[in-house]
Amino acid sequence: MATDPAPLVLTIEQAAKRLGIGRTLMYALITSGEIESVAIGRLRRIPAECLTEYINRLREQKTQLPAA
Repeated sequence: MATDPAPLVLTIEQAAKRLGIGRTLMYALITSGEIESVAIGRLRRIPAECLTEYINRLREQKTQLPAA
């Protein structure tokens, strides 16, 4: 049985590294609800697809802004 090398959920640090941001900003994005996280027992994890959704929302917001 082959295993998928891409994890389904990421730690705060892994998610921050993937986005190229600091851990503090990552916590702020989670606290504000901009990036979804889930509790697994006592652990807080970020589903990998939530990072993609966050980036897609940022891109949509950019295209909706009026041209300066």
